Amino acid sequence: MNIQPIAHFRSPLTTKFGIPRQSGIISSLRGTIVFDKEYQDPEAIRGLDGFDYIWIIWGFSENVDAKKHSTVRPPRLGGNVRQGVFATRSPFRPNNIGLSSVRLVKTTLDSKEGLCLEVEGADLMDGTPVYDIKPYLPEFDSHPSARAGFVTTSEWTRLEVIFSTTAATSLLTAADLSVVTQLLSQDPRPHYHTSPDRVYGMPYNSFDIRFRVVGSTVEVVEIRETNPTCP
Repeated sequence: MNIQPIAHFRSPLTTKFGIPRQSGIISSLRGTIVFDKEYQDPEAIRGLDGFDYIWIIWGFSENVDAKKHSTVRPPRLGGNVRQGVFATRSPFRPNNIGLSSVRLVKTTLDSKEGLCLEVEGADLMDGTPVYDIKPYLPEFDSHPSARAGFVTTSEWTRLEVIFSTTAATSLLTAADLSVVTQLLSQDPRPHYHTSPDRVYGMPYNSFDIRFRVVGSTVEVVEIRETNPTCP
């Protein structure tokens, strides 16, 4: 079976670094599904605006050539405990396929981009290929009492985020500042990085967010403007 993208995702997160580890964690993080030329027919999404949430089936395009294993080490378990790949949502999967539930904000027919879906809460980086879209049906897709394995017993520890200067925060809108704060509170560093002196850079839209982590606190030391990458 040959699967081809029907669309590509636009996000202010232009690299894997900083991507939320699950969809819905950063509910206010906005992105856009831009349909490819051959799928620009508005009839294909007739009735979709009657649904609050949709499923996105997409591809881990940055992991295509990465070596795959039958077990992985989930960050939620500290990166030290192995679980079967099919018992996790690891991006390193045999077929590189991702599945995300996101809130549908609106459908648009942009004069430049064509047919688009604006969504919130996605865990996709900019440029991610989208293979299919399906409506989310709470009657069948939601199971509030279901067991969730190690996720139930291993909660995320959110970090406190502080900004070293008010001048840095003035570069961001209030909405972007809120999203960046939530992203950093999830600790985007690789689980094996623990040095308090190391400064990291997280690309976000047309900015480079420079930060370090000391204990349970994320300190944003600088926000640099770069060339715009996400309209």
